[in-house]
Amino acid sequence: MNIAYYFSGILLSIISFSCKTNAVKQEAFPKLSALRDSIEQQVYEDINAVVIYQKGKLLVEEYYNGTTKNDIHDARSVGKSVASALLGIAIDEGYITSLDQPLSDFYDLKDYENYDEQKGAIKLRNLVTMTSNFDGNDDDFDTPGNEEYMYDQPNWVKWALNLPLDSTRQSGESWQYFTAGAVLIGNILNQSLPKGLEQYAKEKLFQPLGNENYQWAFTPQGVPSTAGNFRTTALGFADFGQLYLNGGTWHDQSIISEQWVKESLSIQAETPFEPNFYGYFWWIKDLVLDKVTYQITYCSGNGGNKIYLIEELDTVIVILASAYNTRYGHKQSREITSQFLLPIVQREFRD
Repeated sequence: MNIAYYFSGILLSIISFSCKTNAVKQEAFPKLSALRDSIEQQVYEDINAVVIYQKGKLLVEEYYNGTTKNDIHDARSVGKSVASALLGIAIDEGYITSLDQPLSDFYDLKDYENYDEQKGAIKLRNLVTMTSNFDGNDDDFDTPGNEEYMYDQPNWVKWALNLPLDSTRQSGESWQYFTAGAVLIGNILNQSLPKGLEQYAKEKLFQPLGNENYQWAFTPQGVPSTAGNFRTTALGFADFGQLYLNGGTWHDQSIISEQWVKESLSIQAETPFEPNFYGYFWWIKDLVLDKVTYQITYCSGNGGNKIYLIEELDTVIVILASAYNTRYGHKQSREITSQFLLPIVQREFRD
């Protein structure tokens, strides 16, 4: 064989592949360049990172406003979805019997204020779907259980269990965003797991994902806070999303049962916001682009933090932002997704 001819053939193949790859990238980059320009010009404010996985591979990894791939981000209530994963694992392993266990299995509610037998009958299912009838609504400052009143308390769990019930509602009837319910889930897990929640999360979730760069916030009692404020890298959040897109497996290892993942990402309650629904600390909605409707399941946190799963496009989209307590935080993340990121993943999926 002519060696020169052989290697020239390989070179031509590499060039051909490289040209095709670059052509694809050049088609994608205008959207990303336009997004970067918009962020630098503060059309979109406080955006820190965008990561996209498609077909299990890294497609886009962009950082803004001085952040880097090693930085950890406070994604606020995205941490509730992490708590949901840990609850599912604990149920799979038998540390929690089922979602139908009532609060009375874990607390002697006669030791708390506003005792009511109905309070003891509230199920874990009601907490993880935001359908308990505690008198607490994070979207209504007039309710005594609004989360803003919790953070100054010396004991968040005691404060939550002292709350009265809403006499106009029955548990399981209607949805209200109630962060204190997520705190109760974390505390129940912490007392039910042999080494506590922090060590359990490390062994059962983060080590299997290969994630060592993460950080919990803690309650005043030193329990990992499942209200939110969980921090990890952009790729760490993307891996967590990919785990759910994989049906609970990671490199052929089952971390969360497929059944739990399916239930978590299925409609369990209807919310009053847009055409939004709720699973087990996960959101669900339809998104229309170019007359195509995609069902999106996602984690969401104050400031515009999102992990979007689009099963039809085999895609995970992560947006990390610090536009905390602003009206524009969530709105701009939705716009960035629909105007800049979805067109990229649509085309790449077809190719």
